[in-house]
Amino acid sequence: MKVVQVLPALQGGGVERGTLEIGSALVACGHESLVLSAGGRMVAELEEAGSRHVHWALGRKHPAVALEVRPLRRWLAHTQPDILHVRSRVPAWLCWLAWRQMPAGARPRFITTLHGLHSINPFSAIMAQGERVIAVSDTAKRYLLDNYVGASAPALQRTGLTVDRIHRIYRGIDPSRYHRGYRPCNGWLANWRRDFPVLKRRRVVLLPGRLTRLKGHEDFPIVMERLCERHPDAIGVVVGGEEERSRAYAASIRAASPGIVFTGHRSDLRDIMAVASAVVSLSNRPESFGRVTLEALSLGVPVVGYDHGGVGEILERVFPEGRVPVGRPDEAANRLAAVLDDEAVARSRIQGHDFTLQRMCAETLALYEELAADAWQR
Repeated sequence: MKVVQVLPALQGGGVERGTLEIGSALVACGHESLVLSAGGRMVAELEEAGSRHVHWALGRKHPAVALEVRPLRRWLAHTQPDILHVRSRVPAWLCWLAWRQMPAGARPRFITTLHGLHSINPFSAIMAQGERVIAVSDTAKRYLLDNYVGASAPALQRTGLTVDRIHRIYRGIDPSRYHRGYRPCNGWLANWRRDFPVLKRRRVVLLPGRLTRLKGHEDFPIVMERLCERHPDAIGVVVGGEEERSRAYAASIRAASPGIVFTGHRSDLRDIMAVASAVVSLSNRPESFGRVTLEALSLGVPVVGYDHGGVGEILERVFPEGRVPVGRPDEAANRLAAVLDDEAVARSRIQGHDFTLQRMCAETLALYEELAADAWQR
C-alpha cells in the first residue's frame, strides 16, 4: 500500500507522535508511507524511520489556503496513494475538496481521525466525512454519535456518517519505552539537577502540557498550595512550551504561580515523569484521549486527574484512585496528599492495561488494508 497522512505540522504533540508511529509501522510491514505537513522538529525522526515527508502548509486558517485544492488534487492524481488519512480540520477540508473532484475509480480511500472534541459547527463536521472515521476513545466515539450521526444531528452537521463507519481505535504506547522501573541515565540526572537545583530533595508533582487555556494551569497553584500544607517538600513543575497566540496567557499563568517551576518545551518528558512523584491532569475541558496520562501510569507514576474525557477512561481502567471531580482542585490536592503519604502503596495500585502501540498500529493498518483491498477489487 501507499498511504498518505496529512496534518498541519510536525512540531510535537500526541497527534504528531501517532503519525510517526503509524508511518513506522507501515514501513516495517513493507508499505510506502508519506506525510504531508508544514514541517517541524519531528521531520528528521519521521524520515529516519523510513517515511517520506512532503513539505506542504495545509493547516493555515486563512482563506488563501483554498488555493491549494487544485494543486493538491493534481498531486494526488500523480502520486496515486491507496489511502488518504487526514488528522486535522483545515487539511481535512482541503483534502476532501480535492478528493471529491477526482474520478471515483481513481481516488484513494479517504479516512479521518478525530483527535479532538471540537466545537460543534459545520467547520468541524469535516472530521465526520471520512469513508471511515477513527475515534481515539469511547469519548471521541460518543462525540461523533451525539453530534454527527442520524436525524438527531443538527441539520448543518449532517454528514451522512453512520455507526458502521466509525472505528474506535485507542491510542497506544510502546511498553518497551514506558514501563515500570524505567530510570533516566546518570548523565541526564546530573544535567537535570544542574538545570533545576531548586528541585533538590523535593518531591515533584508534574503538570505536562503546553501553556494554553485547555490544560488547566489556573488550578495548579491552588492544588500545590493545598498539597504543601501537608507535604511542604512537594513542588509543582510545569513542562510545556507556549505558542505565539498564547503568549499573554502564558505570562499571566507564570505571574500567578510564583512557587511553580516552568521548564518550557522539553523533548525528554519520559525522563522527567520517571523522576516525578506524581503527575496531574487538570484540563478544564475533556480531552479525546490523554496520552501523557497513559505514559505516566505505564512508568508506574500515579496520576491524579479530572474525571472526564479520555483521561477519565484511562484512570478508570488503570488507576481509579486518581479520579477527581472536574473543577475540584481541593479534592485533587487531597488525592495527591494520599499518594505522597505512601508512594510505594500508590504505585502498587496502578493496574496493567492493553493501550499498546502494537495494538493501535495493527488495528489501523488492518483498516487501511480492508479499504485498499475493497478498492482493488472494484
